[in-house]
Amino acid sequence: MSDQQPTNIAQAISDVSEKAQLLVREEIELAKAEVTTKVRSLGVGVAVAAAAGVFVLGAAIMLLFGFAYLAYWAIPFPDGQEFWGFFTVAAILLLLAALAGYAAFRAIKKGSPPAPKMAIEEAKLIKDTVTAEHPGGTV
Repeated sequence: MSDQQPTNIAQAISDVSEKAQLLVREEIELAKAEVTTKVRSLGVGVAVAAAAGVFVLGAAIMLLFGFAYLAYWAIPFPDGQEFWGFFTVAAILLLLAALAGYAAFRAIKKGSPPAPKMAIEEAKLIKDTVTAEHPGGTV
C-alpha cells in the first residue's frame, strides 16, 4: 500500500498540473477573444468617425459654395437663386455626419477600453478557488 500511495500522489499532482495548464491556456484564449472584439469595435468606430469627417468636409464645401451664391444673390445682380440647391445638399451632408458621428460614438464607447474583463473575473474566481480552504464554497 505504501508503494501505491506515492504513485497516486504523483499522478494526482500531474493531473492538477495538467488541469492548471489547461485553465491558463483557456483564460489566455478568452482574453485574446475579448480584446480582439473590443479592438474590432474601436476600429469600426474610428472608420465611422472618419466617414463623419468626410461628410462634414463635404458639407463645409457645399456651405462655401452656397454662401458664394447667396452673396451673388444678395448683391443686385441678375436674379439667379441656385444657392438653395447647395444649402439642401449641405443640410443632407450635415445630417449624415450627425448620424455617422453618433454611430461612431456608440462603437467607440462600446469598445473602450479594450480590457478582457470576463477573463480577469474568471482568473480571480480560479485563484479564489485554488487558495480557499474549502474550494467547493467559492464557486
